[in-house]
Amino acid sequence: METIPKPGSNVPPKKDRLQAKKKKPRRYWEQETTGTAAGASPGPPRKRKRNRELRPQKPKKNDTSKKFRISKKPRELKSPGPQRSLSGAQDPFAGPAPVSVEVVQKYCRIDKSKEVPHPKTKTRSRLVAAEAQEEETSVRAARSELLLAEEPGFLEGEDGEDTAKIRQADIVEAVDIASAAKHFDLNLRQFGPYRLNYSSTGRHLAFGGRRGHVAALDWVTKKLTCEINVMEAVRDVRFLHSEALLAVAQSRWLHVYDNQGIELHCVRRCDRVTRLEFLPFHFLLATASETGFLAYLDVSVGRIVAALNARAGRLSVMTQNPRNAVIHLGHSNGTVSLWSPAMKEPLAKILCHRGGVRAVAVDPTGTHMATSGLDHQLKLFDLRGTFQPLSARTLPQGAGHLAFSQRGLLAAGMGDVVNIWAGQGKASPPSLEQPYLTHRLSGHVHGLQFCPYEDVLGVGHTGGITSMLVPGAAEPNFDGLESNPYRSRKQRQEWEVKALLEKVPAELICLDPRALAEVDVISLEQAKKERAERLGYDPDATAPFQPKPKQKGRSSTASLVKRKRKVMDQEHRDKVRQSLEQQPQKQEKAKPTGARPSALDRFVR
Repeated sequence: METIPKPGSNVPPKKDRLQAKKKKPRRYWEQETTGTAAGASPGPPRKRKRNRELRPQKPKKNDTSKKFRISKKPRELKSPGPQRSLSGAQDPFAGPAPVSVEVVQKYCRIDKSKEVPHPKTKTRSRLVAAEAQEEETSVRAARSELLLAEEPGFLEGEDGEDTAKIRQADIVEAVDIASAAKHFDLNLRQFGPYRLNYSSTGRHLAFGGRRGHVAALDWVTKKLTCEINVMEAVRDVRFLHSEALLAVAQSRWLHVYDNQGIELHCVRRCDRVTRLEFLPFHFLLATASETGFLAYLDVSVGRIVAALNARAGRLSVMTQNPRNAVIHLGHSNGTVSLWSPAMKEPLAKILCHRGGVRAVAVDPTGTHMATSGLDHQLKLFDLRGTFQPLSARTLPQGAGHLAFSQRGLLAAGMGDVVNIWAGQGKASPPSLEQPYLTHRLSGHVHGLQFCPYEDVLGVGHTGGITSMLVPGAAEPNFDGLESNPYRSRKQRQEWEVKALLEKVPAELICLDPRALAEVDVISLEQAKKERAERLGYDPDATAPFQPKPKQKGRSSTASLVKRKRKVMDQEHRDKVRQSLEQQPQKQEKAKPTGARPSALDRFVR
């Protein structure tokens, strides 16, 4: 007899239904447990109960039982296994990316060959920490070189073709549309000749005409920022620390305008200015005048830092060394003088030409200087302490204006012709044998400057402004924290605040910037001597050894004298050992092979 199942007999009980309802889905990073029953949720891992019975209890204060110690063994550090992601996949490139040793050495700035003689323990630890930090910085810089996507290029002719015969029209047809738009001509014959200047970011261009025309524009988008006529002769224009301020050397005084063309300042102490140079890291505006004075104006506080008399007549040739911020002045007697606001006399004088100097330029590395004079000579000098000419070339017409690019190209303006010479690289001097490019203008050249971070050469002449394309002239990659051409107004304001906080004092300008990190031993010894004479004794002198008194009759007079003599002998031995180490070792005479030893060899010196 078949029994009819009762309704609801196959339905699980209420407790099991709640357990099935609370079951959570397993995530893909969770491993399935083998110990759980089929259909049951693994649940959270249970905490293991510690066996407190085996743990030794701390003795109480009133407990007189014997106390015992628990010896703790040092933990063994397990080597980290292969890193895995959330999905469980193993990283095929674990650890930091490998870096080439040659690339790291290119960014290393510490010379480990020079060792400090007998450093103290604290000094040695600081040197080790500084070397480790410098090594880490150089490795990071070498690893970030992968982010520099752009590479410098050059113009190469086909089948031995001379690149100097390639015209600007041919270059414009060969490049892309964006690069071709960078070549343009501004026909401004009414107010010429013109002087021009690019901003530090290379985005803005300012130019001023001899007849009072002053303008500033974003030359990439061709958007005019401001345009005014000062109704006075303009001899030079220069951007200050940003494109928002523009200094104009007018025939009488120095004026400062903003990017809207509004006059902000009129510096009457700088009168009859002929040339302007701005030192960006010192916030100094250097002015050369007809009266023969070189003045330094601190634009951050608005005061004259130094006014130096060059005693060489009218100053119309001036440039700066970007490496050490030293001003180079060219004079009519054929010399070039180097000036610093901390010295009233020139740091150095170089005899460059037999006639007057017409133009001076210094490359961005600060190692080479190019000069041209009335003797039609173009010379390259080494500024690394020797000041000797490296090469010279006689030009059919003397160069009136010179300019270096960021990668070491040299441009010279001779009448209405611009010649450009190239070298082997950034640090190598340009070769003056064969010109790299040549271009003829519609007027005589009155100003030259390469645009930063763009393969463009700006030329100011009597007919207006010309923008030339020079492949391989500029650095292809820029530092966004230092000079970002795409920065906004807010970013520019923040950069100005940081630059003011990092401002370098004018007193630190010198020929060799590395000398600031060294100790002036002569001045230090002189200061110590003057201090000892003023006080009557030397406070830094080592006190004589005084033995400590001992007990039980060991502090007798003979014992004290004996201990003093022992210390004095040890100091004397140390001095003798140091003097022997400093003396050059004498090479022993080589004995002839096959000679028998003699008893008289002990007397041979």
